[in-house]
Amino acid sequence: MFGDTTRAILHYGSRAQGRITSPDSAFDFFVIVDRYTDAYRSLRSRVGTNRGGLAVALAYILPPNATALRHETADGERELKCIIISMRHFQRECSSRARDHFVRGRLSQSIVLAWTRDPESSAAVSRSVQEIRDGSFTWVRVFLPAQFTVAQYCHTLLDVSLHHEIRPESEGHARRLFVAQEPALLRIYGDVLTRLHRAGVIERHGEVFAQKTPGSIARLRVHAYFRWSKLRTSLRLLKHPLLYDGWLDYLLQKIDRSTGVKIELTSRERRWPLIFLWPRAWRYLRTRPQQRH
Repeated sequence: MFGDTTRAILHYGSRAQGRITSPDSAFDFFVIVDRYTDAYRSLRSRVGTNRGGLAVALAYILPPNATALRHETADGERELKCIIISMRHFQRECSSRARDHFVRGRLSQSIVLAWTRDPESSAAVSRSVQEIRDGSFTWVRVFLPAQFTVAQYCHTLLDVSLHHEIRPESEGHARRLFVAQEPALLRIYGDVLTRLHRAGVIERHGEVFAQKTPGSIARLRVHAYFRWSKLRTSLRLLKHPLLYDGWLDYLLQKIDRSTGVKIELTSRERRWPLIFLWPRAWRYLRTRPQQRH
């Protein structure tokens, strides 16, 4: 769909993790490209979207963009949620120079490298994903006790990432994520903590790791990072009506699947959601699961 500029495709989210999903649950992908202009030009020629110029501009202002594609299968139509990001932006957002937690929060979990253009692209993407995982200690440690296990580390990582985004999931979602990915997460972050121990960053006593209590400067830096990240994530949601076909139905279905809350819109709210949906959205945000964390 995105042409020769595509470098790699990463499959993430509930289906990649093997979690039980409903039939209408979307397939989630990161599409890593060389150039946004070429990617959207190819998309326009193949599916007829006319949002290329706007999408390219928004990709540079606040990357990445999300777009919806439909794929026909023997079981019916499937929705593909594609996060489009350039290799340059991807490498930055996987590193300590990340502007927010959007990419790190998703790719710190179990993922599948579904396709790469060449060995060089495969190696570059794999290095960046590993950089996310190796660098997770810099922010997870602020929320950990002085002593912790690998399982505590993994659960804290998931809990903190979810808590600092505006998401519809019900309470206990971090625990469900951990259970679904437990073997993979224990292996991934067991290796990360073992390397930190060998480097002298943390201590180890059997199955328990120990750290020095982070100082106030480190805590302030991490909390400021997450506050800024939450603001950028909120602004990123405003791009959906401009770039994501069927964004309103997608959002309502996600809330229904995640919380069991079925929202019925009035004809006026559905026709002009950006004008009349704000009061309902404000009520939901005030009572969303993260507010009761």
